[in-house]
Amino acid sequence: MAPSRNLHPLEKMFTPQNIAVIGASERMHSVGHTLMRNLLAASFGGNIYPVNPKHSSILGKKCYPSIKSIPAQVDLAIIVTPAKTVPAIVAECVEAHLFSVIIISAGFKEAGAPGIALEEQILFHARGRMRIIGPNCLGVMRPSTGLNATFAHGMALPGSIAFLSQSGAFCTAVLDWSLKEQVGFSSFVSIGSMIDVGWGDLLDYFGNDPETKTILIYMESVGDAKAFLSAALRVSYAKPIILLKVGRSAEAAQAAISHTGSLAGNDDLFSAAMQRVHVLRIDSIAELFNMANFLAKQPVPKGPHLTIITNAGGPGVVATDALIGMGGQLTTLSPSTIGAFDAILSPHWNPNPIDVLGDASPEKYAKAAQIISKEKASEGTLVILTPQDMTDPTKTAEFIKPYAHLQTPMMASWMGCDSIEEGKDLLNQYQIPVFAYPDMAVNTFASLWKHAKEQQPLKIEKTEHLDLCDFHKVEKIIQNAQAKNRTILDEWESKKIIQAYGIKTVPTEIARNVDEAVELAQKFGFPVVLKLFSLTITHKAKVGGVKLNLNDAPAVIKAFREIESSVGQLAGPDHFQGVTVQPMINWDGYELLLGSMTDEQFGPVILFGLGGKLVEIIKDRAVGFPPLTKIWAQRLMRQTKIDQAINESSLEQTLLQFSHLIVQHPWIKECDINPIITLKDDLMALDARIILHDAHHKKEDLPKPVFIQRKE
Repeated sequence: MAPSRNLHPLEKMFTPQNIAVIGASERMHSVGHTLMRNLLAASFGGNIYPVNPKHSSILGKKCYPSIKSIPAQVDLAIIVTPAKTVPAIVAECVEAHLFSVIIISAGFKEAGAPGIALEEQILFHARGRMRIIGPNCLGVMRPSTGLNATFAHGMALPGSIAFLSQSGAFCTAVLDWSLKEQVGFSSFVSIGSMIDVGWGDLLDYFGNDPETKTILIYMESVGDAKAFLSAALRVSYAKPIILLKVGRSAEAAQAAISHTGSLAGNDDLFSAAMQRVHVLRIDSIAELFNMANFLAKQPVPKGPHLTIITNAGGPGVVATDALIGMGGQLTTLSPSTIGAFDAILSPHWNPNPIDVLGDASPEKYAKAAQIISKEKASEGTLVILTPQDMTDPTKTAEFIKPYAHLQTPMMASWMGCDSIEEGKDLLNQYQIPVFAYPDMAVNTFASLWKHAKEQQPLKIEKTEHLDLCDFHKVEKIIQNAQAKNRTILDEWESKKIIQAYGIKTVPTEIARNVDEAVELAQKFGFPVVLKLFSLTITHKAKVGGVKLNLNDAPAVIKAFREIESSVGQLAGPDHFQGVTVQPMINWDGYELLLGSMTDEQFGPVILFGLGGKLVEIIKDRAVGFPPLTKIWAQRLMRQTKIDQAINESSLEQTLLQFSHLIVQHPWIKECDINPIITLKDDLMALDARIILHDAHHKKEDLPKPVFIQRKE
C-alpha cells in the first residue's frame, strides 16, 4: 500500500500495484528473465504482466503481446528491449496512460550520436506525460514492499537508508556487502543516464518518504545542478545526505580570463556547493560503506565525546589519535563512573581509553559497557576487541548487546580474521556496526558529529542588509559600457563599481598622455604607481604595464613611455589608451584576492584567498556562493590559512558587500580584486578588473545565484 501522504509524481514508481515487464523472456540468464524471476521471487503483492509477442506465458504468468493488451491499468512499465525499439514502446505507454517507466535497456547516449537521437525521440513522446528512470540502469528495489524491479542477484534487506547510484555495478557491490553486514535499505535506485528523473526528483521523493531516514548517493555527474541543490537544501535539514562524487581530477571546461576562473576548479566548486546545502561529501568507497553501516544501525552522534573500551593498549592509542586528529574528544569520566571502574579494574587503570586488559572476560566487557551507558558526558562508545587466547569474541558480542541501543551510538572493532567472524556476525545482527580497524570507526563517528554540528547555526541564517550600496551608480557604469559594445571594464570603472559597494580603493585617475601623468603624480604626491589603461587588455603585468615606486617627474615620464612601447610591441599600439596614476601605498600587511566568476552549472561563484604575484603558486584559497550571510562569510575565510593573520571583522564586512554586488548586478560575469591589501583595521583594493556578459543576452536569462535564501 502507498504511504498515506500526498501523492508524489514518483509514487507509482516505488509503490506500484500493477507492473508490466516489456521484454520479459524465458531465456535463462537474460535480463528479461532475471527481472521476471526477481519480481516473482520477492514478496511483492501486486500483479506482474510479462509483455512479449513471441510468448503466451513466461514463468507461469500469462504473457501479453503489447502494453495496450493488458486488461488492467498498469502503474509501472519496465522496458528491457533493444534500444532501437524503446521510443515506439514509450509512445505506446503514453497512449496507455502510464505515468512511470524504468528503461533498463542500454545503447543510448553512451553509444554516441545514434543513442542520443533515440533519447530525443523518447523525450518527445514522454515529456510532460510520464516519468522515466534510466535508460541504462539496474532498476529499483523497495524491500519493505517486496519490489525487486532489477536484474541484480538477491534482494536488499529492509531498512532506513535510500541508496541512489549512477552506477548499476556499484549497486550490486553495495547490495552484496549489505547482505553480509546486515545493513538494510528503504530503497535501492540505479538512476542510469538520467534522461528524465534526476537527483533533484529522487531527493524530493525520499526527503518526504517516511521509511527513509538517511540518503546515500554515488554520483558521477550532477545533471540539473539547480534542481539537485534546491532539493538537497530542503532535505538535508531533516535527513543526512552522504555523497560520494567521483571525477575529482576533471579539468575546468575553460579557463576564464580572471584569476578566479583559473583558480576555482570544478571539484572545488562542487565541494563548496555540498557544504552550502549541508551534504556530507566523502572521498572513498570505504567511507561510503562505513557511513552506511553506522547510519543503518545507530543514531547520529550528538557530540564529540567518545568513550573507548579496549582489551589492548595499542588499538586504544590508535583510536585516540584518530579521534583527536578529527577534532573529537575523549569523554572525561565523572567521579561516580571512575569509582565504578575502580571496583572492577586493576589499580592504575587509564580513565579513557579504558583498558580492560587482554584477559578480559565477556562479563567484564559487559560491566564496562553498563557503567558507560550511565555516563552522561559520553556521546558515543567504541568497544575494541583483539583476539587473544583467553578472549571470547562471540560471547563478548552477546554480552554487550543490552547496551547497544540506548541514547548514544555504540560501535565495535573486532580486530582479526577467522576467530572473530562469529562474533562479528552477531554484532551485525544486533545492529552494532563493526569496523575492521578502530580508526575507521572513529573517523566515521567524528565525521558525522561534525557534520551535524555545522548544520545547527545554519537553520537561522539570514541575508545581511547593507546600507553602503549605490545600485544606480553601478548600473549607470555598466550601461555606459554596454552602449559602446564593451564587455571589459577599465580599471577606473571597475574601482568605481566596487567603491559603490563600500569597498575602499586606492585613489586612481586616468592619464591619456605624459603631461597628464606628471600632473596627476604631482597632485597625489610621490612616490606613485603607473599602470596600463586599456579597454582590451586585462592582465597588465604580462605586457609590461605596471611601474611601481616612481619618485619624481622624470621617472613618471620614463615609465609612461616604457609602458606605451612595451604594449605596442607585445600587443599592438591600439591596445594602449594611456595609464592610470595612483599613489604608492606602503603597508605592512598581506595581499589578498577577492573575486567572482560565473560557472555554467553553479552560476556566480566567489573566491577568496592569498593574492598578489604568487596567487597561482601558493594556492591558499576557498570558494563560496552568493548570497553570503555572516556565517558563510566566516566559513569562507576560515577555510584559508591567511585568515589567521588578518582582521576578520573588516574582511567579513567586505565579503558581505562584495556578495551583495554580485547578486544585485547579474551583468557582472567576472570580477577580480587583486591585490586587496590589509591595513591596520581595514582593507584597500589596489587593483580591480570587471568583465561583463555580452549585452545581447536578456537580463532575465543571465545566470543567477543557484542558492535561494531560505524562508524561515
